[in-house]
Amino acid sequence: MRLKDLREDNDVTQKELSEHLHIKQNTYSQYENGQRQVPIDILISLAKYYNTSLDYLVGITNVKKAYPKK
Repeated sequence: MRLKDLREDNDVTQKELSEHLHIKQNTYSQYENGQRQVPIDILISLAKYYNTSLDYLVGITNVKKAYPKK
């Protein structure tokens, strides 16, 4: 998953992002390190936050741009 790269590219700390997601910083750290599976609702929130797709977040595509909304 690309969570750490996206976070660092956007100059956001784990603490800032965990506060935005309403989770503990340690939990977010575990998502980045692959120690814990990211729930779909958190993935959706991250995709919206970064304006990207779930496919990009989980490595299915290398296209960062979000899909057009219908």
